[in-house]
Amino acid sequence: MEGTRPRFTARQRAELWERWRGGQCVADIARALERRNKSGVYRVLAFNGGIAPAARRRAPVALRLEEREEISRGIAAGRSMRRIAASLGRTPSTVSREVRRNGGRDGYRASEADGRAWARGLRPKPCRLAGHPGLRWRVAQKLALQWSPAQISGWLKREFASDQDMRVSHETIYRSLFVQARGVLKKELMAQLRTARQMRQAKGGTAKNGLGQIVDAVSIRERPAEAEDRAVPGHWEGDLLSGGNNTHIATLVERQTRFVMLIRVPSKDTVTVVGALAKHVRKLPAELRRSLTWDRGKEMAEHKAFTVATGVKVYFCDPRSPWQRGSNENTNGLLRQYFPKGKDLSVYSQAYLNKIALRLNQRPRETLAYECPADRLRAVLQ
Repeated sequence: MEGTRPRFTARQRAELWERWRGGQCVADIARALERRNKSGVYRVLAFNGGIAPAARRRAPVALRLEEREEISRGIAAGRSMRRIAASLGRTPSTVSREVRRNGGRDGYRASEADGRAWARGLRPKPCRLAGHPGLRWRVAQKLALQWSPAQISGWLKREFASDQDMRVSHETIYRSLFVQARGVLKKELMAQLRTARQMRQAKGGTAKNGLGQIVDAVSIRERPAEAEDRAVPGHWEGDLLSGGNNTHIATLVERQTRFVMLIRVPSKDTVTVVGALAKHVRKLPAELRRSLTWDRGKEMAEHKAFTVATGVKVYFCDPRSPWQRGSNENTNGLLRQYFPKGKDLSVYSQAYLNKIALRLNQRPRETLAYECPADRLRAVLQ
């Protein structure tokens, strides 16, 4: 059991965090540190919210161990505090306080005094949100609306441009949520994060295989330059978001504004998908119907029929290259907060999909300088 083993040494803790930052799981870290179970490793990670604590350093003005040893030798030799201080280049009051708080002349021990000083440095420091109730309330309010910490930080910077007290970094928000010792924000707010995780984890991901042979498919390499550089609106990226029981939702993202549309599709066959997409796209203004970039799934085999119905040319990504639809891939990741993997997506009505799309379109986006997609789209249409 972890409780029967000594605590982690400073070296072991450093290795623990290094392995965690490298993406190793808790079980692998426990084995590497020769722990019989992973509970001890998990407790260290959970207490710090998965965020590696900053390396500890002594303040330049703090007494060093060798200075404390010199004080101890001076006391043993019967020297005065003033004389010991002169030999160290310190003020007499510094040496007097050091001796007084660590047992006096009769009980002073250099190593014990140094250990106490190191321990005193662990006293919790109040974080920014703890000392600014108004700022804390704003952050909690936006978290409850399922804004990400980065969106909150960017929005505050824009909304309170002249008020430095209403600024906070996204990292501070994460730390206030994840680090147990702070207790500044209610832990229930963690459930509003997109991933609903209890701690920070090393970033990673997997890419889907782009499969399916599409007849007369036009490569993304032939897409107009104006779509590539997002110079004008009306160029879209699309894909199917998959759920349990072979259910799907079609997702469309406008490249310039990141405006999102979600479309209910009863099945994945190409006639159904193309018909549902065409029905929604035909409702768009002409200036928003320029092109659509899709993955290589067979659901878009009838892409020519889609183009005839909407006037929108379809371009296809290279095989196994989802990054070529980066805006759509990112949006599908955001949507997993509302449509978890394995969930039967057929239970959601089009009205509910519209509600979720509206929620995303009214969130500030970092890539838009923390403007909302809905506002940006409204501006380009004026």
